[in-house]
Amino acid sequence: MPAAPVDTARLMELLSLALGVYYGDFTLAAASENLTASQGKALAVLRRGPLAMRALADTMACDASNITGIINRLEKRGLVRRETSPADRRVTTLVITAEGERITDAIRAKMRTTHEGLDKLDNDDRAALATLLERAFLPHPGNQ
Repeated sequence: MPAAPVDTARLMELLSLALGVYYGDFTLAAASENLTASQGKALAVLRRGPLAMRALADTMACDASNITGIINRLEKRGLVRRETSPADRRVTTLVITAEGERITDAIRAKMRTTHEGLDKLDNDDRAALATLLERAFLPHPGNQ
């Protein structure tokens, strides 16, 4: 028997609740490392790989001038460094440092509520959730 349809509004509400829990958990964990949520988010994004300043601003959906302040503070703490792009010397690329990686991993490890929620899922549920999130939110060739 097929599952009963779930309307988009219900899915959006559940996603909002889940993201609220995640964001609250993330904010507390970042604060425990003396970082703002925005600074923590910048580190988390850079943990995936180096990015140009403009690309980080776009990813974080904020103005480039805000990114400059965030990066200045992270750089002062030795968590990121600026590099000139070899392809275009006008472009500044941001690279997370080993200490920045350590702090990012520490933040993720301290996200107790998020871990407890995900720990309720068995391996099949985790695989299904990962597949659904990737399908819903990550670009795929041909679907862009």
